[in-house]
Amino acid sequence: METVVFALLNGLIYGLLLFMLSSGLTLIFSMMGVLNMAHASFYMLGAYFAFTLGQHTGFWFALFLAPICVGAAGACVEKWGLRKVHASGHVAELLFTFGLAYVIEELVKIIWGKFAVAYEIPSELNFSLFELFGSQYPAYRIFMLAVSIGMLAGLWYLLKRTRIGLIIQASLTHPHMVSHLGHNVPRIFMLVFAAGCALAGLAGVIGGNYLVTEPSMAFSIGPIVFVVVVVGGMGSLEGAFIASLLIGFLQTFAISIDASFAEIFSFAGLSADGDIGRITIASLAPMLPFILLVLMLMLRPRGLMGEREF
Repeated sequence: METVVFALLNGLIYGLLLFMLSSGLTLIFSMMGVLNMAHASFYMLGAYFAFTLGQHTGFWFALFLAPICVGAAGACVEKWGLRKVHASGHVAELLFTFGLAYVIEELVKIIWGKFAVAYEIPSELNFSLFELFGSQYPAYRIFMLAVSIGMLAGLWYLLKRTRIGLIIQASLTHPHMVSHLGHNVPRIFMLVFAAGCALAGLAGVIGGNYLVTEPSMAFSIGPIVFVVVVVGGMGSLEGAFIASLLIGFLQTFAISIDASFAEIFSFAGLSADGDIGRITIASLAPMLPFILLVLMLMLRPRGLMGEREF
């Protein structure tokens, strides 16, 4: 029971962190048709900006300032880079964002170094909030949960209950009509791209000190974010939410299971002396999202709630 409860809590927090990342990527793709390969790099920038700003202003100011800085960087990329490449088609956009990811990584190495920085959990949240089954549960994880839920609620309200949300949704399907009504569609695209990058930056702010802040952090979590978007369905925020939680629970439950194949399939005569028998479920955890991706593409190419097929 203890293992199940902790796996549920940790899976929920990790899943919502993935959704914070994938929601921005989903918004950008659904509106602009751009699969931003550099999206996880903005997550990395959020962590590094928060680390630098936090040294001067403290964590709480950095929590608000860092996503704004990342969003501003995203707006510049869209206006002076991606918008000019857009006329050359999706392949050019893909190559542009792919190259941008490497440029950002190299800039991070030049500015902050090649090793992990000491981006630590703020002292105000570095304590145990409650005790569960004899183990202390960190307050910072609950803080991450609260920020993620707040972001989810705010994003839903913005898109479903405000005039800005109506304009954004209309721009997804009828951009020419929105333009004829007097709205600046390119500016809307730029703001949506900036908002998606800011969400990734926010994930970096709260996730960078929980995980690790290093130059390779974008390439370690980036593939999983794309798995979330594809499994959920390209362009579907609801699908991205479900897929994020599914992968979060899947990986955390796998990590908590310390059983080997030999123990599970002992009834079939599988021995622990062989290479296959020594494989543990926990060691397969990093592979599980990609197994899910392969199965989804084979059985349901449009994803859980998407409308586009690959």
